[in-house]
Amino acid sequence: MTSGSPDTVSEHTIQHMVRNEADMAFKKRVQSIFEWIPPGDDKRILDCACGRGFYLNMYRYVSACPLVGLELDAAIIRKAQRNVGHLPDITLARGNMYRLPFPDDFFDGVILSEILEHIDDDVAGLREVRRVLKPGGVVAITVPHANYPFLWDPVNWTLEHVFGTKIRRGPLAGIWANHVRLYERDDLREAVIQAGLDVEVERSFTHFCFPFIHNLVYGIGKPLLESGILPQRMANAADRTAFDTSRGSRLNPVRLGIAVLNLFDRPNRLNEPPDRSTVNLALKARKPV
Repeated sequence: MTSGSPDTVSEHTIQHMVRNEADMAFKKRVQSIFEWIPPGDDKRILDCACGRGFYLNMYRYVSACPLVGLELDAAIIRKAQRNVGHLPDITLARGNMYRLPFPDDFFDGVILSEILEHIDDDVAGLREVRRVLKPGGVVAITVPHANYPFLWDPVNWTLEHVFGTKIRRGPLAGIWANHVRLYERDDLREAVIQAGLDVEVERSFTHFCFPFIHNLVYGIGKPLLESGILPQRMANAADRTAFDTSRGSRLNPVRLGIAVLNLFDRPNRLNEPPDRSTVNLALKARKPV
């Protein structure tokens, strides 16, 4: 679809790119990131860490801007290479967020989506991001909210509120999977300010959700999809990386499942009231000029 880089990406295009998405919170993350870091031919964008390359794939689908993906995990960057390594003007690098292998004032935008909760020193990581941003450059941040909805992860919600503990590893890890922390709104804002960045926009999203959705999507669905054992028609309907592949019949079980999840997502807003439990916090910050 790439035919030059627009200043904005339409809501219709974003919905097309996430049509196979079962994670309703991911859809809101995509909306926020494209709103805050719109593509442009003259913009260089870093996805840190890029994971399997989902954001890189979307930016390439709608634009021709130079893209860089950084990832520390060797196994994950190999998956990113399979997903987006064949696409033009995408550079994948293995590296540490505390020592980004890029010069000062290099990027127009940096995506930090579901990353800060994984690192011990979030302020140090943000300072390094500030270093590689151009003056006036934007960082789009999303993190899991400490005040998350009970239905999103009933296991950890109950463990936290009743027993003061949580599960961080395995299929029942839920929202705490491999995380150092979850964030309150004030904690995220303070870390960003300490790193020398100016806060411009804050929001939180995804309150209404299907019960146990995190466990279903990431504990069961993702391993099944990556294993290759799903019938092709079902795999196509669940594939985050293929935007124009046929999804098959409306009676495809995966399509039906996503339709049910979309019903639960319908009442959600892109910015919920500050006191409401939500899956994500999101923040737009800018490097001072």
